Amino acid sequence: MIIDNINDMNDYLLDILRCPKSGGKLELDKEKMELVCRESKLAYPIIDGIPIMLLDEARELKEDTDEN
Repeated sequence: MIIDNINDMNDYLLDILRCPKSGGKLELDKEKMELVCRESKLAYPIIDGIPIMLLDEARELKEDTDEN
């Protein structure tokens, strides 16, 4: 899946995509260009329009803030 414009990632795709670690729902953070899973506290980058859904590429979210 290639996303040419961040606005192209619609609710349908977000309903289909799941966190590879927890299976939880993902939220789109347009500012940071990431897909965020609050359940596993991971953020997956979107690079060149492609969501990188690899655990090794995910960023851990800080627990002491409401960081997306």
